[in-house]
Amino acid sequence: MVEVKLYDVGEGIHEGEILTYFVKKGDTVSVDQPLVEIQTEKMVAELPSPVAGVVKDILIEIGTTITVGTTVLIIEEEGVSRKIQNDKMEIASLDIELEKIKPKSMTMQVAPKSKIGVVIASPYTRKIAREHDVDITLVKGTGRAGRVLEEDIYHYLKQQEIAPELMPVESQPSVVTDEADVIPFRGIRKQIAKKMTKSLYTIPHVTHFEEIDMTNLLAFRHELKSANVSISVVAFFIKALAIALKDFPIFNAKLDEENEVIRLEKVVHIGLATDTDHGLVVPVLRNVRHKSLKQIHEEMKGLTKKAQDGKLTVNEMTGSTFTISNVGPMGSIGATPIINYPETGLMAFHKTKKMPVVNEHDEIVIRSMMNISMSFDHRVADGGTAVAFTNRFKELIETPSLLFLELT
Repeated sequence: MVEVKLYDVGEGIHEGEILTYFVKKGDTVSVDQPLVEIQTEKMVAELPSPVAGVVKDILIEIGTTITVGTTVLIIEEEGVSRKIQNDKMEIASLDIELEKIKPKSMTMQVAPKSKIGVVIASPYTRKIAREHDVDITLVKGTGRAGRVLEEDIYHYLKQQEIAPELMPVESQPSVVTDEADVIPFRGIRKQIAKKMTKSLYTIPHVTHFEEIDMTNLLAFRHELKSANVSISVVAFFIKALAIALKDFPIFNAKLDEENEVIRLEKVVHIGLATDTDHGLVVPVLRNVRHKSLKQIHEEMKGLTKKAQDGKLTVNEMTGSTFTISNVGPMGSIGATPIINYPETGLMAFHKTKKMPVVNEHDEIVIRSMMNISMSFDHRVADGGTAVAFTNRFKELIETPSLLFLELT
């Protein structure tokens, strides 16, 4: 018998959710035939069959989140003799046995335990609990068979802020009525929720707002267009950030709490928060410090197209050191963006519009103005540093010729 397990599909991915099976029990499969589709934090992946044979058992239900290394299904390899019925493999896991336990009508907000008194949780979830000094036995698990999930830890921390004392609550079954439509909360939407929750309750967010005069940059772009050179505004933003992050490396960093160090990254990889029909994804534009405006523009366009088509690879969605969000085309004039964990900063660009401005001669003139929001991790940087960083970015955008003076 061959166990098909969720393997490590890429950097930083610890778990995935079963979306659909391409086979059923009793089906004959060939080598490398796709068996199951899994939604990870970064992408949708397929698990192929490692051998030719027959599907003997499917262990995990659709919609279940599992960790790397979990056995998903069992295949009897082609040519292997069938075993006697009484000698079949012991496949049922502790989680499956626990499904038989019936919930009580009145429960306390504490974690359900297994028959042997052990809280069901992955090693990664236990690590998160330890990092936040949380007694995991006090956390109510919302996963299958009462498993404590990562988001349960953050929900518990939030509860302690609101109501430190645990109160008993009545168990209420989920009821579908004519008063509300119900949509499944899973797949990429669930992965986005988990990451946003983790970031918001791990990082102490502060958001600094600034306004930027876009008039000179837009005029320069118009000149380029006249010469048949098309460069998007966001490409200029990325180039300016590459320079500003060199001057303020604390925002191109990651906090390693376990080893008590701040890691200042030597390269700048920009995450591009992209809204798609299937949810928010963040393709990564690599090594922007050493790329021309034209290269940045072309690569960004290609990544955005692949994101919209759902064709990004794991490598194209991992490794960002700083993330941007361009919400201006949607009409946004301000926001408090959530940092892309474990980064230390995220900058959002808002709508550009013509505004009356008083110039240095006390004259009222019309200028094209844009707001930006800079969210940063207050554990690694103070407000003054964030203001200086955005001022440097502002200087580069308002005087675009400075972008071409940076040769390294």
